[in-house]
Amino acid sequence: MLTKEQCYGQLLLGKAVKSEGWLETIRVEALESAKALHFPSERHDDWRFTDLSPLFQHGFQPVGSFARLKLADIEKFLIPGSIRLVFVDGSFDAGLSDLAQAGAGVKVKSLVECLGDPQVEAHFARHVPFKQDAFAALNTRFFEDGAFVHVAGEHVAGEVSAPIHILHVASKREAPSAIYPRCLVVMESNSRATVVEDYVGLEDGINFSDAVTEVVLKDHAQLQHVRVQREAKNAFHIGHCSVVAGTGSVYASTSLAFGARVSRHALHVTQQGEGAEIRLNGLALIAGRQVADTHTRIDHAAPGGKSVQLHKCIADGAAHAVFSGKVIVHRGAAGTDSVQSSRNLLLSGKARIDTQPQLEIFNDDVSCKHGATVGQIDADALFFLKSRGLSEERARNLLTHAFAAEIIARIPVPSLVESLSLNILEERMKGNA
Repeated sequence: MLTKEQCYGQLLLGKAVKSEGWLETIRVEALESAKALHFPSERHDDWRFTDLSPLFQHGFQPVGSFARLKLADIEKFLIPGSIRLVFVDGSFDAGLSDLAQAGAGVKVKSLVECLGDPQVEAHFARHVPFKQDAFAALNTRFFEDGAFVHVAGEHVAGEVSAPIHILHVASKREAPSAIYPRCLVVMESNSRATVVEDYVGLEDGINFSDAVTEVVLKDHAQLQHVRVQREAKNAFHIGHCSVVAGTGSVYASTSLAFGARVSRHALHVTQQGEGAEIRLNGLALIAGRQVADTHTRIDHAAPGGKSVQLHKCIADGAAHAVFSGKVIVHRGAAGTDSVQSSRNLLLSGKARIDTQPQLEIFNDDVSCKHGATVGQIDADALFFLKSRGLSEERARNLLTHAFAAEIIARIPVPSLVESLSLNILEERMKGNA
C-alpha cells in the first residue's frame, strides 16, 4: 500500500508526451503547477466530505501500449446514428470511430490532429483552472489525445442533427493505469448541437481516469451536454468541466454517475453574456462502498441570466454521495433568476448523503431560491404497491426507478435513455453495483 505522497509522486512520473509551440509551453506550466500542488485533503473545504484514501492505495502507471479493441467489444455502448469518436485508454482509435455524419461546418476530430486550428489555440487550457487544481494540472501535462468539436454558425451549418458521441473506454490492464481523457467543444454563434461524453469500463480493472472538458458557447449558441460515468466498480474517476456561456446562449447539462469506486465531477459554468440560460440536471446512483461526489458552481456575471438546477442522489448499501452546488450572483448581474434543488434518497441505514446547496448574492435585483431534501422511500407508496401483489423488493425497485427516471428522461437521445433505464438502473437496483 502506498502513502498519499507516493501515489502522487507516481503520477508525476507519467509519460511525457512531446508537443511543440504553444502546447508545449502549456504542458511545461502544467507540470510546474502539478509539482507545486498535491492531492486535496479533508482540510480543503471542497473536499471535506470526500474520502480519497482508496485512491492512494495504488501506484498508477502511465499507459505504455494501447489495447486493440473490436467494434463488438463496445457495441453495447454505441448510440445508433451518432457521430462517434472513440478513445481507448486515452488514445484515439480511428477504426472504432464513425465521423460519416459530420457535415459541412461541423468538425469532430482528434484534438492532436487540430493543434493548428486557431480555435484550439484560443481556447485549450484557457478555461480550466490547471494552475490551482492538481488533477487538472496532471491532465494538462500528460493527456495523450482528446476530442475536438467545433460547430460553425447558422450561415454554414446551424444545427447538428445527429448526436456527437465521445466514447472513452478504459480497458482492463495488468497494472493500475492512469488515463487522461480530454475534450474541447467550441460552439459558434447561433449553432446548436448535442454532445454525449461517455466514460465506460470493459472489465473490473483498476484504472484512474483524470478527465478535463472545456466548453465555449458563443452568442446565442445552444448545447445539450450529456455526461455519463459508468466505469468499472474498482475504477477511480475525477472529472472537471469548465463552461463559458455567451450572450443569449443556452447550456443544458445532464450528468449521470453510476460507476467507479470513487468518482467526482466538478462543473463550473460562467455566464459571461447577457441573458444566457443554464440548466443543470444531475443523478448519482450508487451502492456497495461507492463514493460519488458532484460539485457545481454557476457564476452569474452578466445581467438577465437564468439558471435552473435539479440534482438527485440515490445511495444504497454503505455508499456515500456528496452534492455541493454553489450559485454566485455578481454585482453586475441584475435581473438574475436562479432556482436550485437537491433531492436525495437513502435506500439503507448505512448509506450516507451530504448535500450543500449554496447561494452567494451581491446584487439586490435578483430572484434566487434553493433547497434540499434527504429521505427514504415513501412508506405509504411502498405499502400501496405491496397491497397490489408486488414483492417488497420489486416495489422498492419501481419507486427507485421512478425517482431516477425524472433525470434520465431529460437526456435528448432516446436510445441512450432506453439503454440506461433498462441496463444500468436495473443492475444497480438488483444490488450488483
